[in-house]
Amino acid sequence: MKPLIEPFDTHNQTLIDNVHPPDWTNPTPDGPYNLVVIGAGTAGLVSAAGAAGLGAKVALIERHLMGGDCLNVGCVPSKGLLGPAHLIGRAREGRDLGLLLKDGYDVDFPALMDRMRKIRAHISHHDSAKRFKDLGVDVFIGEGKFSGPDTIEVGDQTLTFKKAVIATGARAAAPPIPGLDQVDYLTNETIFSLTELPKRLGIIGAGPIGCEMAQAFANFGAEVTLIEAMHGVLPNEDPDAAEFVKAALLKNGVNVLCCGKNLEIKKQEDGFHLVLASHDKPYDVAVDKLLVAVGRAPNIDSLNLEAAGVKAHQKGIEVDDALRTSNPDIFAAGDVASKYQFTHAADFMARIVIQNALFMGRAKASALTIPWCTYTSPELAHVGLNPKDAQEQGVEIDTYTQPFDAVDRNMLEGETEGFVRVHTRKGTDDIVGATIVGAHAGDMIPEIVLAMTHKLGLKKIASTIHPYPTRAEAIRRIGDQYSRTRLTPFVKKLMGKWLAWRRG
Repeated sequence: MKPLIEPFDTHNQTLIDNVHPPDWTNPTPDGPYNLVVIGAGTAGLVSAAGAAGLGAKVALIERHLMGGDCLNVGCVPSKGLLGPAHLIGRAREGRDLGLLLKDGYDVDFPALMDRMRKIRAHISHHDSAKRFKDLGVDVFIGEGKFSGPDTIEVGDQTLTFKKAVIATGARAAAPPIPGLDQVDYLTNETIFSLTELPKRLGIIGAGPIGCEMAQAFANFGAEVTLIEAMHGVLPNEDPDAAEFVKAALLKNGVNVLCCGKNLEIKKQEDGFHLVLASHDKPYDVAVDKLLVAVGRAPNIDSLNLEAAGVKAHQKGIEVDDALRTSNPDIFAAGDVASKYQFTHAADFMARIVIQNALFMGRAKASALTIPWCTYTSPELAHVGLNPKDAQEQGVEIDTYTQPFDAVDRNMLEGETEGFVRVHTRKGTDDIVGATIVGAHAGDMIPEIVLAMTHKLGLKKIASTIHPYPTRAEAIRRIGDQYSRTRLTPFVKKLMGKWLAWRRG
């Protein structure tokens, strides 16, 4: 399978040489292996490296690009573009801070993309076939498929295993939109191969990928139209928080058409036309390029799961809380088996696999506290329950909110949009969820994740000294809000009597 990475410049040549070396010779299988891993994305790489580091005999199979989505078409290239995009956005706001760009500025899109490819190529050695070979892993480049409950075929070779893990990830899937099959649309797997900035970019889906790319390309100078079938943007997030992201997109010039209905795509001489209704108003938008950023499908079609006795469904591999499949000797981790399709979630799921598959551990995926972040400006980060989740699960909550427009560091740096919002189990300081929307939200949420993971409540956060002035002071103030709720009128009256007595 020829890797789909374009353009084929020196940076991408380096990438390919690392993660899909064309001259790679597969080793002779040395089974039975303690662990055979199918898929060299985050979950597969962590499983293979971790198991080999503990002394296991490990084989790793990858048919396409080692590093998976994260390195090649996900986290790394997208954040390589978002950094410059957010810098441009801040530059436009400079006048509000007393900064004047008298001669303006130009955006060199080819240079931005070249920089991204250069950094991606530099990072790729961490996920390279050679590095994993040096770690003691038998690396097989090719298509792996089960031939029995304890065997996997790669080409004309057969690998036997004691345990195996499926970590084949997921891919972009196209929704059933009339006319979509008639156009050459982009996905997250191809948008990072662009070398010229599209004048008019249409994006279907206002989830994290859609919002991030809409903001980035708008800041680069494209006319962007973002279409979402549901209300607003980031429909799975706290509506109040998502409104800040929507406001930022509109400020950046993105044409946001939410509640989009009856979408059709028509190919005409002047480009693709997106025909739809938004809030009962008709629209006919012409675009030069179209990004489809909705829907994912698990990579399971070629695995021959039936031969291994592994059950799957439309959303991926069926696993229990230990990440074990219907074949007790085969596990699954990462996007192919989880609703949490994040690199960091795949990482920690792989650690569970190592414990449970190799050492008869009892680690549970449900015990993981998994945060996530959308890297727009402002960022939106979340962990745990939101009010809707709490209501559905019958959990009564108290909610505390600290707006950033009352936090000194945010005011000083002109980044006052957003808030920190924490939900606790009613009547206690036990944190069950939180949302942060604002500058550097992704860097702030780990303090709350740490507290939730290790059962540290708001009282502990309130008693923790935070340096001044920092944005994280907003989190400490949430702790202070909880502390003030403990000062009931009765307690305050008792304290008043005590202090009056102390005055003599």
